[in-house]
Amino acid sequence: MVKDERYLIDLIHYLVKFPKETEWLEFKTNYFQADEIGKYVSALSNSATLYEKNCGYMIWGVDDETHEIVGTSFDYETKKVGNEEFQNWLHRLLKPKINFEFYKVKIDGKDIIILEIPKAENVVTKFKNEAYIRVGTSKKSLNEAPLKEKALWKILNATSFEEGIAVENISEDIVLEKLDTEAYFTLLDIPIPDDKAGVIHYLQQDRLILKEDTGNWSITNLGAILLAKNLDDFNTVKRKGIRVIHYRGNNKLETIREQVGTKGYAIDFENIIDIVDNIIPRNEVIGKALRKEVPMYPELAIRELIANSVVHQDFSISGTSPMIEIFDDRIEITNPGIPLVETDRFLDNPPKSRNEQLASFLRRIGVCEERGSGFDKVVAKTEDFQLPAPKIDVYKEHTKVTLFAHIPYSKMDKEDKLRACYLHACLKYVNNDYLTNTSLRERFGIEQRNNAMVSRIIKNGIQDNLIKAYSEDTAPRYMKYVPYWA
Repeated sequence: MVKDERYLIDLIHYLVKFPKETEWLEFKTNYFQADEIGKYVSALSNSATLYEKNCGYMIWGVDDETHEIVGTSFDYETKKVGNEEFQNWLHRLLKPKINFEFYKVKIDGKDIIILEIPKAENVVTKFKNEAYIRVGTSKKSLNEAPLKEKALWKILNATSFEEGIAVENISEDIVLEKLDTEAYFTLLDIPIPDDKAGVIHYLQQDRLILKEDTGNWSITNLGAILLAKNLDDFNTVKRKGIRVIHYRGNNKLETIREQVGTKGYAIDFENIIDIVDNIIPRNEVIGKALRKEVPMYPELAIRELIANSVVHQDFSISGTSPMIEIFDDRIEITNPGIPLVETDRFLDNPPKSRNEQLASFLRRIGVCEERGSGFDKVVAKTEDFQLPAPKIDVYKEHTKVTLFAHIPYSKMDKEDKLRACYLHACLKYVNNDYLTNTSLRERFGIEQRNNAMVSRIIKNGIQDNLIKAYSEDTAPRYMKYVPYWA
């Protein structure tokens, strides 16, 4: 983000007040040794991460002993290494390619140069394929400081997309302009504070915003993806709105309607659910002499799957977002990223999410279920509606879950029947129960006189290693079955 002159001057005045250089701050006067500057960039970037700073700084024009502003003759724009411009040379030799920025500013008529260096994220920052770190005010190869190296990797491995910065160094007023704080308090059922400071306090406590050293504020990716009034205001999440596409028929040849969410998930989620609910066909049923319409798909299942697509997505995959595609015979819900849990263990394993803070907030406002219960309820509800079992497909960078409209048992293929059999066994098992011929017959809505049909499904399930007998010694009519992994 480009910094204005006032911000840069305030930043210098703030930094020179430090009693000495820090692990993430280096002062120079007219210094230029290209290789050493490259090492400094690596060291300051890695140290910024270690000391929980968004950036490290290398500043020319300040005496490194007295911190007096003395000015500099260093001009990064004219420096070359061989025949290559210094900035291009430096950028080429850094891995990963971090977006460092040089700034020029005058203070009391003296030239100051600021090199702002982003903190390391996900991996260490290297110069010429070697990583450096600051130990006190000295820079060293990272492998010469094993304790710091261990601590740094611990932080890097724990860093999440949510903790990243969506927009930085803005005033309180801009924070309140970009985030829907009224919705925040309404969703959490908290009285809105009487003053701006109270509002800012709550946002900071939830790590939706962070206070910068200059006194300004930064909005985190978590704050942006949850509460943005307009996602396009934030480069890191601008193409992450939930998409809903309604097709005519059972293919993608003709689109009836397409809508893309433009607001943060916390604000827009119920609106997305309403859009989907209004598209889904309804069936008319008669009960106790009254006619009523019921949705073709269980509302809770749809809600949970959409919530899962949001919280389990991989934000590092650019240009794509959660998508709901509605056909006449099915709904496909797709999210960027592949599951962190094996797909055939969704029911019994606690879910692992890349975005725990996002998931936690959405649980707090009632968007999704408690940990571990979501997919169980999806399977249970599809059984209640006697629908084909949901299907999970994993691709190179995406995961798709399909809910199918009702079809008679006679039109289900073998795959449909076996998938339903396996998930029924899983659902029973996690509820301390067992699949039986009777329970599976009821799941499919098959009459008792046709229980031989169910016996064939169970036999096929055993042959395909999807289920197994709970006890081989039980008489056939009393046999119970569990998933293969039980």
